[in-house]
Amino acid sequence: MSKEITQSVSSESESKTKSQRELAWQVAPNLLVSFKYAWQGVRYAYASQRNFRIHVFVAIIAFSLGFILQVTTTEMAIITLTVAIVLVLELLNTAIESVVDLTVKQSYHELAKIAKDCAAGAVLIAALTACMVAGYILLPHVFQLTTVN
Repeated sequence: MSKEITQSVSSESESKTKSQRELAWQVAPNLLVSFKYAWQGVRYAYASQRNFRIHVFVAIIAFSLGFILQVTTTEMAIITLTVAIVLVLELLNTAIESVVDLTVKQSYHELAKIAKDCAAGAVLIAALTACMVAGYILLPHVFQLTTVN
């Protein structure tokens, strides 16, 4: 009898999951709504993640210096790409942390720690690399400006 109940509960949950999956495409009925949801994610990260705000602030400084120092279009594109990589990784880090927190709730789990630490490490490596790229691009322009005067 308990086997029949288990099978019944199992088939009910499978049908629920299947119907939710079938309706998943209806969450964003058009492209504009999809962009709205994506922008909500960016806004959430900006409002709730200190490091995301720091990365945005540093990005503004890098872009400003690029314009002030009149770097080439190619150099500006490289700065833009490295900034984008850092911000994208910070968004992914936020998503991973949220999913891990949802899964483990208030308990500690070593695998949850590893997932969160690795995601944060990816952002750290990208941010350090972006600083190096900006340095390689911007510092020669700064030196050129100081030696001319």
